[in-house]
Amino acid sequence: MRLLVSVVNEKEAFNAVEGGAHIVDVKNPREGSLGANFPRVIRGVKEAVSENVEVSAIIGDLPNLPGTASLAASGAAVSGADYIKAGLFGVKKASEARCLLREVCRAVKDFSASLKVIAAGYADYKSVDCLNPLKLPEVAYAAGADGVMVDVKLKRAENSVFSFLSRGELEQFVDRAHELNLIAAIAGSLNKADAPSLCALGADIIGVRGAVRAGKDRINGVVQAELVREFVREIRKCVEG
Repeated sequence: MRLLVSVVNEKEAFNAVEGGAHIVDVKNPREGSLGANFPRVIRGVKEAVSENVEVSAIIGDLPNLPGTASLAASGAAVSGADYIKAGLFGVKKASEARCLLREVCRAVKDFSASLKVIAAGYADYKSVDCLNPLKLPEVAYAAGADGVMVDVKLKRAENSVFSFLSRGELEQFVDRAHELNLIAAIAGSLNKADAPSLCALGADIIGVRGAVRAGKDRINGVVQAELVREFVREIRKCVEG
């Protein structure tokens, strides 16, 4: 199980890597839960981190516009991301999601077949009126993506992914992804205390931001190396014990 830490700039990326993050995820929370950052920031982060640390880039809480999504995906690929993560916010049906994601995958794979596309959905899908994330594994597999992630759209201190999906539903999400040979990632206001549960579910990647920032402020706080280090230690204990 690996730790993905979302960052907004090169300084945060450096702190995340110093703390032992396995994947540095470039995002812009001011543009939404899965808000996209600028190509120049993705390039800067890629140049700042070690070659042993992979870089992920979010391309937005996407509307149901496959052309727009594919162009954003191409920009992230060219800018140096190893993972391109697409937030399927504007799609309500599996057929719409497949169409959008297929074009994202084509844009990315045309640039480099080695890059990975991750389809991201929202645990609070009923509140925000988008696709049920439990449908994501089949959608991602049909579109040619490499993995799936479930996150939370409406970030509040009292809401985590566990507030919206039961342990059984998350286990179903992870198991189905693995049956289809997809990466399974879970995010959404997680804390280090959640690590044992996520490990038990078999998640490949845990995604965090607020939990490793000063004051747990996902917008204005800065990623702290020591908080990342504590999270990594908790994951290691779960994996080894």
